[in-house]
Amino acid sequence: MSHAIPDKRTASTKPDDRRLPMAALLALAMAGFITILTEALPAGLLPQMSADLAVSPSSVGQLVTVYAVGSLMAAIPLTAATQHFPRKPLLLCAIAGFAVVNTVTAITGSYGVMLVARFIAGVCAGLLWAMIAGYAARMVPDQLKGRAIAVAMVGTPLALSLGIPAGTLIGSAVGWRSTFAIMTTLTVILIGWAWAKMPNYSGTAIQSSASVLGTLAISGIKSVLMVTLLFVLAHNILYTYIAPLVVPAGLGQKLDIVLFVFGVTAIAGIGIVGYLITRWLRELILASIVLFAVGAFMLGIWGDVQEPFWLAIGLWGLAFGGAATLFQTAAANTSGQASDVAQSMIVTAWNLAIAGGGLVGGLLLDHARIEWLSWSVLALLLFSYGIAIFAKTGKHA
Repeated sequence: MSHAIPDKRTASTKPDDRRLPMAALLALAMAGFITILTEALPAGLLPQMSADLAVSPSSVGQLVTVYAVGSLMAAIPLTAATQHFPRKPLLLCAIAGFAVVNTVTAITGSYGVMLVARFIAGVCAGLLWAMIAGYAARMVPDQLKGRAIAVAMVGTPLALSLGIPAGTLIGSAVGWRSTFAIMTTLTVILIGWAWAKMPNYSGTAIQSSASVLGTLAISGIKSVLMVTLLFVLAHNILYTYIAPLVVPAGLGQKLDIVLFVFGVTAIAGIGIVGYLITRWLRELILASIVLFAVGAFMLGIWGDVQEPFWLAIGLWGLAFGGAATLFQTAAANTSGQASDVAQSMIVTAWNLAIAGGGLVGGLLLDHARIEWLSWSVLALLLFSYGIAIFAKTGKHA
């Protein structure tokens, strides 16, 4: 049985301090990969699920919405309530939740039961995402925190660029229920992997500095949260409505290629961030905002011209790929011992941005020209840049 070990690190320069615990970090990445796939697969399998469950496509879409609502509602209170629990058993419970809900999704014929299962999956995701960055940071000395978090977060762009298209293809070939059954199998494998390779850590003693209000009072944390909210809101305004966005450039029949280009450049982005984040965290955040803003400007001006459109998609993907790593690392560095609570706030801001992107983008799409999606994104990014450039930074041991 694993025992909690204290979170003690020194500034040692021994070779062991320069190596990342890859097996454990990749287990966290796999957890993130499964989380993203579980969230987004209903969108890729919408026609098959709609026909089999005898509900409208929009009703299947609500399976994604209720997942986000579960994450949004649970992340902060559940993380705060469990911050004193040993980390490894809590992580394993959150992962195991995905095995249960994906099994239920694969076998039930009831849309109502599926909605409940998806809400529970969102709750598990809210807790899991709040733990990943802090867990990764505790495995390594301070100088390797950023790289450790980058490895742990690589599951997100991989799920977006490879996992979701593969899941959709498998669902079309062997049925959507089989796809969710495969997800359960992967999750069971991950549980064994995490049990064998993950270290355990004690929880954080409940104190004012680790409370929600105490965490919000930490210098710099509000700026991190606001920049995260604005950046991810900008991303989701475009990503949610990327299908109509590609039409003016004559790429309506090449949406899969557009998404693939976005995914590949996103993976490149997280690679660059992982390499440079230890020394250049603030600069990388500012550069990501600028790259995304340039891409949004190009889409606004030349959204109907293919060559600049492809470049804009590449800049957007490059900027977004490392965003989760950058914001979660910034939150971890700023919040210190209140890291898990700060991460739960990042999760909440992220899910608010997902919901807000669909709402704002939908309103713009209904009442304005398509290029106004890009101009609204540019405005949000300029606002976020202003907050980031003038933000006070705080760092806690």
